[in-house]
Amino acid sequence: MAFVEIIKHTKIDFIGFRNKMFVLSAILVILGFIAFVMVSMGKANLSVDFTGGSQLHIKFSEKVSIGDLRKALIDGGLHDVQLQEVSGTHEFLIKTKLSDSEKGKVHEMVSRIITDRLGKKTFEVLASNMVGSSVGKELKKNAIIAIVISLICIVLYIAWRFNFLFGIAATIATFHDVLAVLGIFWILNREMNILFITALLTIAGYSLTDTVVVFDRIRENMAKMKSKTEFSSVINRSINEVLSRTLLTSITTLLAIGAILVFGGEVLFDFSFALFIGILIGTYSSIFVASPLVFLWRK
Repeated sequence: MAFVEIIKHTKIDFIGFRNKMFVLSAILVILGFIAFVMVSMGKANLSVDFTGGSQLHIKFSEKVSIGDLRKALIDGGLHDVQLQEVSGTHEFLIKTKLSDSEKGKVHEMVSRIITDRLGKKTFEVLASNMVGSSVGKELKKNAIIAIVISLICIVLYIAWRFNFLFGIAATIATFHDVLAVLGIFWILNREMNILFITALLTIAGYSLTDTVVVFDRIRENMAKMKSKTEFSSVINRSINEVLSRTLLTSITTLLAIGAILVFGGEVLFDFSFALFIGILIGTYSSIFVASPLVFLWRK
């Protein structure tokens, strides 16, 4: 309650900051477009899911930590390796990106590395599969289609609930958030996998929810607006009125994601990192991107 009281009566001129914020957003969007082109060309840190590679399912006779296994494989020369532990067992899924000429040697390489570096741990290979590059391309295409369809649905939903202008503004803000996270991941050379796509779709949903709350208050205040009242004042008043709700929702969400980020391990790190960045950018865009766009177009 104390925090709510502190930010309850703010009178911030958000519309007055729009030009400076648009410069920041333009940088994020341009970076995102560059990243999108690079991903489409395969010039990004894409996972085995998108590039193709090899997967082994192995089982140890006794407990082995995922950290020890990862270190052994990397030290043995398998640098582009993904590990997933099967909960409640001594089993692991090992995915690695290798060229077509090397894929057939993965089984032999992994067995040799584990024997050399974890010699006291006996194991067996339960399954060995290869993911073709054509499958990876299909997954990448389907991921892009899923994001585009979600953005179209956002336009239709907001247009039905408010009007078409609000729908376009919300879609641009959501598209801005997705591109910004994509660009940040690309510039940091973080791996992009199926979980990352899941994070992008989650961010789109969160951003939309945050934007709808602001738009709802704008619509309510527009109905009370006198003819002499400037539309910028209506937007500023609306954002200030829902600011406490927006910040509290974002902070509590970030605390939960932060816990996953710190304690979730390496498998969930990129997923939670993408969500953490996305929530920050989504909160920013609902205030400094979506609403100012409505103001500019209405003006």
